[in-house]
Amino acid sequence: MSQEKRKPRTKDVVPSDGGWGWAIVAGCFMVTICTRAVTRCVSIFFVEFQMHFGQDYSGTAWIHSLVDCTTMLCAPLGSFIGNRFSCRVAVILGGILASTGLVLSSFATSLEFLYLSLGVLTGVGFALSYTPAISMVGAYFSERKALAFGIAMSGSGIGTFVLAPVVQLLIDYYSWRGALLILGGFVSNLCVCGALLRPIVLKEDEDEACPLARDSECGFKVPTEKEALQTKMDSERCSSSSSSSSSCSVAYQSCLQSLQEYNFLLMPDFLVLAGSFLFLANGCSLPFVYLVPYALDVGVNHHQAAFLMSILGIVDIVGNITFGWLTDRRWLKRHRTLCYMFALGMEGLCCLFIPLLRTFALLVPFSVLYGYFDGAYVALIPVVTSDVVGTSQLSSALGVAYFLHAIPYLLSPPIGGWLVDTTGSYTATFFLSGFSLIASSLLLFTAAVVRRCQRRHPHPRHGDANGTQAAPTEDPCCKSKQADFYSIKNKDMMITNTPAPTS
Repeated sequence: MSQEKRKPRTKDVVPSDGGWGWAIVAGCFMVTICTRAVTRCVSIFFVEFQMHFGQDYSGTAWIHSLVDCTTMLCAPLGSFIGNRFSCRVAVILGGILASTGLVLSSFATSLEFLYLSLGVLTGVGFALSYTPAISMVGAYFSERKALAFGIAMSGSGIGTFVLAPVVQLLIDYYSWRGALLILGGFVSNLCVCGALLRPIVLKEDEDEACPLARDSECGFKVPTEKEALQTKMDSERCSSSSSSSSSCSVAYQSCLQSLQEYNFLLMPDFLVLAGSFLFLANGCSLPFVYLVPYALDVGVNHHQAAFLMSILGIVDIVGNITFGWLTDRRWLKRHRTLCYMFALGMEGLCCLFIPLLRTFALLVPFSVLYGYFDGAYVALIPVVTSDVVGTSQLSSALGVAYFLHAIPYLLSPPIGGWLVDTTGSYTATFFLSGFSLIASSLLLFTAAVVRRCQRRHPHPRHGDANGTQAAPTEDPCCKSKQADFYSIKNKDMMITNTPAPTS
């Protein structure tokens, strides 16, 4: 039997669009249940916390706000750990922290204790698990990426639909302390989900790690194994002369690697997308918070008002999956960003029409439309982000994207409540939500129009006085690689050909 060392089985260099990728989707599906669905179910404990600790609604409501805000605020930390170690490590560590936070919350003696255990510790655990799991789906899928993201992220709606009555039953039978303890055990399944996230090395990652891998396409000779070994020996001989310069070089390379992970922050397209996320986060949470109070205010009974939220959650799942499948079709794949803008705009228009809907029969179509387009844009957020920054930087970009959601998630519900208290109606609150969502869509649409105009009327480059462009030259990427290679080779030749000093 051959004694040669074998490489690990994690060297798939192209997304397979299937195979183990569906196990990744299943793992991410469970992660969204254990994070986003559990976060929504925290509101079920409000009345229990309020009665046990004798606090008002505003003080108790901070628990849910802290969980949601911390999850989004610490999303870049999850991306950082996933990039430095692996997504598997990040999700397992997040599962341990989140489960510990829920178990400790079952022994809470004050509301402040819950702020730290449930709001901060559990929120950090959710942050470490959520973003890396989503980015792994993008690494395993290319052709059916939108469908895979839609299925994975539908766990939020399905989990809310299933967990909400289960959590209420647990509270009835075991009190809120027992329910939190059992919920902590359930969330520990994040560690199992993390074990499913087998790392994969993408072809673009390999090319970035070894830029000369693609140089054969550029028309010049790639260095042979002997030349590469000689260059390595020469560089090691030169570097061994000074330990201080070597340590500086290592520090420089580490710093350069960190900068490369976030170089998308300088991309104009991503900056526009980030601005769109700010408007989106400011408007998307208000209907979920104020739909039931508005329905009760216009005379809808409690059971029908709660049923509106159930409709919204169920249709949200349909939007996740069907819109993801539609945008993977060949005739729509090139226009996924346009579909994303359409979903945002339609969701905003639905919010603008809410003040005209004052009966249960009229609010049902709103719940259906808003829920569908909400699920549609949620499924497309990682897809659109991946189209802008690439798959290799998706984890870091999603961390920044969800980080931008944190402050609006924390502040928009209180602002909406202040508008209700000031005006005496919900009209201004829903208008704020609608205009924010429409502004998010219009910002992306304006950037797309500007980009299209620039492509149709490009500026003259290195041409004659009449603006005629010069003939195309060599690929600058290949040219720079060729120059770098020959500069290294010439430097090595100078080192090896330097005559010995004479006595």
